Amino acid sequence: MISIVNYQDKYKTAFKTLNENWINKFFVLEPADIETLNHPEQIIDNGGFIFVALHQDEPVGVCALKKITSERYELSKFAVAENTQGLGIGKRLIETCIATAKQHQIKMLFLEGNTKLEASIHLYRKYGFKELDLSSHDSSYERVNIVMELTV
Repeated sequence: MISIVNYQDKYKTAFKTLNENWINKFFVLEPADIETLNHPEQIIDNGGFIFVALHQDEPVGVCALKKITSERYELSKFAVAENTQGLGIGKRLIETCIATAKQHQIKMLFLEGNTKLEASIHLYRKYGFKELDLSSHDSSYERVNIVMELTV
């Protein structure tokens, strides 16, 4: 049984660990990662959201919606524990993010990614995210080679 809950301080370690494991598997942690992972409450304090996927009451997935403007949010810090991949957790987290965006009249979601993560890119496309021109986007991350957005 998978449930999606709102972030609470008790999930701080899980938020950090899940993301560190995911990022370190494919890339290296960058300063912007470290800042966000050490202070996830800033996302919420600035009007954003963090969702936690629980499997048998254990946090196994996380995803944040970081407020950029009142109508534009970034889908970020999206990670699922390796041993629970394939259970539909990523789908549930994206669906929760999209439903939350609609509920809060957020018009645009965007994300920064890397085409090396083919399964992730496929999942984003499945939910309607479209690729943007990378030259018009300024990222805090060196690993970013694709930017995608979804009109909600």
